[in-house]
Amino acid sequence: MNVNQQPHMASPYGQPQPGYQGYPQSGYGGQQVPGGYPAQFAPYNGPASAYQPGPPQGYSPYASFPSKALAANLVSDLSSSSPLDLGVRGPPTSGAPPVSAAQAYSQFGQGEVQNGPPAMGPPPQRSPVSQPYSQGAMNLTGPQPQYNQQFGAPPTSMQQMTTQMAGMQVGSTVPSPAGPGYAPPTISQAPVSAAYTPSDPSSYAPTPTVPSQPPPAERVPQSTPSQPYYGAPAQQPFPTAAPPFSAPGPAQAPAPPLASQQSFPQGPPPSQPPFSSAPPQAPPTASYGGPLPPVQAPHPRAPPPTSQPSAFPGGPPPTSTLSQYPGPPMPQQSPVSQPSPFHSGPPPLPTTAGGFPPQGGAPPRPLHPGMQGPPLASQGPLMSQANHVAPPQPGMLPGQPTAGMAGPPPPQQPGMQGYPPQQNGAFGQVRGPQPGYAGQYPGQQNYGAAPPAQAPAPSAPKRLDPDSIPSPIQVIEDDKANKGSEPFVTGVRGQAPPLVTTNFQVKDQGNASPRFIRCTSYNMPCTSDMAKQSQVPLAAVIKPLATLPPDEIPPYIVDHGEGGPIRCNRCKAYMCPYMQFIEGGRRFQCGFCSCVTEVPPHYFQHLDHTGKRVDCCDRPELSMGSYEFMATVDYCKNNKIPQPPAFIFLIDVSYNAVKNGMVRMVCQELKTLLDYLPRENPDVQSNIRVGFVTYNKVLHFYNVKASLAQPQMMVVSDVADMFVPLLDGFLVNVSESRVVIESLLDQIPDMFADTRETETVFGPVIQAGLEALKAADCAGKLFVFHSSLPIAEAPGKLKNREDKKLVGTDKEKSLFQPQISFYANLAKECVTQGCCVDLFLFPNQYVDVATLGVVPTSTGGSVYKYTYFQAQSDQERFLNDLRKDVQKPMGFDAVMRVRTSTGIRATDFFGSFYMSNTTDVELAGLDCDKTVTVEFRHDDKLSEETGALMQCAVLYTSCTGQRRLRIHNMAVNCCAQLADLYRNCETDTIINYFAKYAYRSILNNPTKNVRDSLVNQCAQILACYRKNCASPSSAGQLILPECMKLLPVYLNCVLKSDVLHPGADVSLDDRAYLRQLVSAMDVTESHVFFYPRLLPVHKLDVESDALPVAIRDSEERLSKGGVYLLETGLNLFLWVGANAQQELLQNIFGTPAFSQIDPSMTSLPVLENPYSKRLREIIESFRMQRSRYMKLMVVKQEDKLELIFKHFLVEDKNNSGGASYVDFLCHMHKEIRQLLS
Repeated sequence: MNVNQQPHMASPYGQPQPGYQGYPQSGYGGQQVPGGYPAQFAPYNGPASAYQPGPPQGYSPYASFPSKALAANLVSDLSSSSPLDLGVRGPPTSGAPPVSAAQAYSQFGQGEVQNGPPAMGPPPQRSPVSQPYSQGAMNLTGPQPQYNQQFGAPPTSMQQMTTQMAGMQVGSTVPSPAGPGYAPPTISQAPVSAAYTPSDPSSYAPTPTVPSQPPPAERVPQSTPSQPYYGAPAQQPFPTAAPPFSAPGPAQAPAPPLASQQSFPQGPPPSQPPFSSAPPQAPPTASYGGPLPPVQAPHPRAPPPTSQPSAFPGGPPPTSTLSQYPGPPMPQQSPVSQPSPFHSGPPPLPTTAGGFPPQGGAPPRPLHPGMQGPPLASQGPLMSQANHVAPPQPGMLPGQPTAGMAGPPPPQQPGMQGYPPQQNGAFGQVRGPQPGYAGQYPGQQNYGAAPPAQAPAPSAPKRLDPDSIPSPIQVIEDDKANKGSEPFVTGVRGQAPPLVTTNFQVKDQGNASPRFIRCTSYNMPCTSDMAKQSQVPLAAVIKPLATLPPDEIPPYIVDHGEGGPIRCNRCKAYMCPYMQFIEGGRRFQCGFCSCVTEVPPHYFQHLDHTGKRVDCCDRPELSMGSYEFMATVDYCKNNKIPQPPAFIFLIDVSYNAVKNGMVRMVCQELKTLLDYLPRENPDVQSNIRVGFVTYNKVLHFYNVKASLAQPQMMVVSDVADMFVPLLDGFLVNVSESRVVIESLLDQIPDMFADTRETETVFGPVIQAGLEALKAADCAGKLFVFHSSLPIAEAPGKLKNREDKKLVGTDKEKSLFQPQISFYANLAKECVTQGCCVDLFLFPNQYVDVATLGVVPTSTGGSVYKYTYFQAQSDQERFLNDLRKDVQKPMGFDAVMRVRTSTGIRATDFFGSFYMSNTTDVELAGLDCDKTVTVEFRHDDKLSEETGALMQCAVLYTSCTGQRRLRIHNMAVNCCAQLADLYRNCETDTIINYFAKYAYRSILNNPTKNVRDSLVNQCAQILACYRKNCASPSSAGQLILPECMKLLPVYLNCVLKSDVLHPGADVSLDDRAYLRQLVSAMDVTESHVFFYPRLLPVHKLDVESDALPVAIRDSEERLSKGGVYLLETGLNLFLWVGANAQQELLQNIFGTPAFSQIDPSMTSLPVLENPYSKRLREIIESFRMQRSRYMKLMVVKQEDKLELIFKHFLVEDKNNSGGASYVDFLCHMHKEIRQLLS
């Protein structure tokens, strides 16, 4: 979301969105949510209402995750809630099926709304045994295969069920095989039950099992997994589960649908396939003792409100929606009728366990209140978790549901696959219509409107305890503790480096530093079959010119003289530590292709007793992973030593650019910036030459030759045939022409001060710079400062094609593609000449970034965007970006090639470059922040002994005009066992790859399909681990590999990002801009971009250099009395709680009153106190770590800017329908179970 956009944002943000607390919400179960904090935060839909410091109810505080599995505790608490009989539960929406759904709605003021027939008595307790859970697994109640009769005799009444569920205990043992609800745990896969035919992964119907045991602690209980999350078809509400609450007791015959249920026809239309793609299956037989619910006809879902597009294709996952709202639960609408918010399609039919609609009209089976439709047992954990109510949080009224819990679980929505909707990110109930809500959540069928007939609302499931699911912060802190103290030595093959969030020192001993290359896995599968089976992407993110910290040595430069670098005769790999010298040192065998090559006489050296050359340690190319070779004339274009590069500044002087102050600012800044052009030796002047052009509908070139008294302007009005009107005097040396240049920069703003020309050209501007570089026969960089859509008659003219109506349709992809082919052809010419383009945009409206960005992104350049640029507030950000961009180390006219050892090859590349063939990555410019991501595929078997090798060679011209080769080598292990592969992956790099892959895919595919394929691939990765590597356990447990336990939370962040799942206030230009930006991001930046860093600065210790430990990105983690700093890599937000201490406010802002803090400030006042000084140092250090300057925004609690801030609290459900972490985890569990069955 573009922060620059504030002006615009205000409107969307300022409106109460439905659901935003602070506005009375009528629908919460009939109660209005009182205004004030809780409500205020409701919009957040995030976790707990009111910032509660303590865990929200229903959260069990599990902070640690056992290594492999996440167990979500399903607490046995389920039963603790009052015995509200939910009757049959609808599909779980977002939480685990509420076991304790029994909670009386009344507890939340909703007693009257029951999700089913009243409970009949205290629920029998389930035997604890059946639900022990093992520590390591996370139980999501996902779709579990149905176990027929799995639970022993089905409880006869709902109540019984409830009790049963309630009785579940969360133990640390693995659920006993016999435990009700769990299939025999012997296999790691979920048993396949009839209901679950392995259906297409896309269908997310959970199987109905009642979770009989709570999941182990580390397992995440699945909240209702049945919801299809992303774009998955909405499954039947409980597709897997029993029918939405149709029957009172599990054992009973189906009861008539509750009112809410009514909305669905009772009889299952057998013909309707659930959303799953699999064929309908017969209802599971005995599953809960009752027939499955009939498939209901799905209700079409309402379109998501614009302001909240749903993240999932269809809409937010139901679950999350439900739970999102804190507040008393509303009666749920029938699950069926509400399609899961995550889909846009009609609500799924209730599916049988397999996700297929029950066949033939079987009567719906009553769901247990606790049972969400999916098998609870396996889900149990989720369910129970969801249902489990924790003690009230401080500050909450006892009866008040936590936000996350939001009261009894809502009935599941049919469409939701299995998750009860989350309230505020928690699994909770869906809230009733809120005034102001346009209808339902997107995708959800009327979540805010009166539903057509709805199924009864399920009671709010207890929310899966967020503390019991893997925490990114815990993983980051553990890595810092384990790997931050010792230097990382690269000599060991296949060793995974510390995470990007850890500060560590690297010692190069033969493999490239992780600052240059990071791999998705440091253990490659030996065969392509293994790679296909695991679906783990095999890729490397390479940052060839990365800057190193001061305590690390930059790559050494090696000069082999006129003969040039020593290379393999066959594959042309460069000399490196993987070459084996033989025959006394006279020949060497290539580590990549095994070819034997003669050693040139001048390079000969004897070998020692181990077969290594005696000069091995003295030669960087034989002992280091990264180094540079001086290239000879043979490596130069046209066999000529290159000229030093040039920088050309092209400034838009149309009315908008002059009026907003950009022209004056650029001219003023260039006068000092020209002293800081890139150079290798700080004591020597840069030999980069500079030139200046201004333009609107015509171009003005300036002669700034040192011999002139005044600069001369030459106007070229024939933009259709661009040429450079002068050769001598256009590109000059700064030190020689300083006086003339300064005179020109002083005159430009005054010369165009009264311009009335509003139209601009763009194509001819780049052509002009390109022609100038051609004339000077050198490479270089164009800095283009541009303000508006180029509509003047000229090559490259564009029209305004912004059409929000296409968003979410199959034609949406056209908006990311360039309008015309002109710029792609121009980019090709620029690359040939070594002309890199950096574009600084200052738009006040649509400028078609997708088209204007083609040349910068194809030439290795960058796009910077300052929407609604205002000199006063944006000056600091723009000038810092410009300074960094002009000064950063870079190479020109570069070509990169990646060579690999036999068995694998580089097949795909992502980044800002151009490729004219399948192997060479051509970059007109390559700076220290750009990365190229390379994907590898097998073309033969690999061996565990030799491992796999890759060598990245980049040929480029330095800023001094020298031609050089930078070499990075990397060796990784190969494995024949899947367990070894999963032991050595790096999640941050996998996410970086997935984001780039997805962002490129939207050029040719609907965004919903792209999201679905990401979810599917992630589910396959985790299902493969579960099936082949994890110890046997109940299918209800979600088991994640230790090094990938954060894959679901990070993947959800990618799926919810503005590019793949935009909110109504995100412009097409912003999406195109972010898409281009991420394509060249390194792993460090993509990590903070997708999972921002949130620091509680009120806990800052001014005596120490250490930062306070970050907290998770969720609203429930915020305290009203705190002050938090959020960093996204592009923006910084300082969030100030309404109850922050006066002393703290005085130290930071110089005023003790919250009301007197100025939210428009972009920098903190310089105050003479240690706290102010330390906080400003932290902000400055964060800015130094990023490639772009982060503008600071001060956000006061309950202020209109808070919506922007909350957009970055990525563990919560967002306004556009993106799922909360808890919901998504449940959804993922469901997907995994579906694959396993």
